[in-house]
Amino acid sequence: MKRSIALTLVSVVLLAGCTAPLQTGSSDGGTVGPTISVSATGTASADPDLAVVHVGVESTADSANTARGQVARTVGRVRTALSDAGVPDADVTTTSFGIAPVYDYGRGERELVGYRAVHAFAVEVGPDRAGEIVDLAVGAGATSVDGVRFTLSDDRRAELRATALDRAMDAARADADGIADAAALSVTGVRRALTGAEFVPVPIARVESAADGGETVVRPAPVTVTATVDVTYSAR
Repeated sequence: MKRSIALTLVSVVLLAGCTAPLQTGSSDGGTVGPTISVSATGTASADPDLAVVHVGVESTADSANTARGQVARTVGRVRTALSDAGVPDADVTTTSFGIAPVYDYGRGERELVGYRAVHAFAVEVGPDRAGEIVDLAVGAGATSVDGVRFTLSDDRRAELRATALDRAMDAARADADGIADAAALSVTGVRRALTGAEFVPVPIARVESAADGGETVVRPAPVTVTATVDVTYSAR
């Protein structure tokens, strides 16, 4: 008389605090052993190596063409000042341009009073030159400074992301090993691994106010790149 022996496969799962279904088979009909699924996060920080200064020029005139011409002349002076300071033309890019009518509604009806032209652009420089670029642009006629953003160049961002991913995978394996020990199992390999979207918060810059006629000083905070992984390990 033959006896049936029932095998129970135990799957230990930890994925963002949720329990995943027990894996007992594969798509081709074969069997799989226990699995352990974990989520982990890794971070890497560095000082920013790129500053983006957003400046703009605005002018209002009786006609659209006059407003456009006034803005064009001022933008030309700003670009010349930046070029003289060693900023390549390729690092000064237009972010927006527009001309629109200006109306006065003070008398209960719409009255055309002129036209406003706006030309905004971004200047990419090293972080230590951000304050200098603000002063140069304003001194040459820029009418607005719409912010200074500190960030990472593409190469530096890629380096930090690789480091953050390595740390996330190390943390995932450590968690998986801990779970396996608690369940009297051992991790044997990676069955599946996914990474989430990269998160890079904008660092908060500190602006130091100088006395009249002094220089603008902008000091950035470090930039942190965060990477997440979801990993499923084989166990036995």
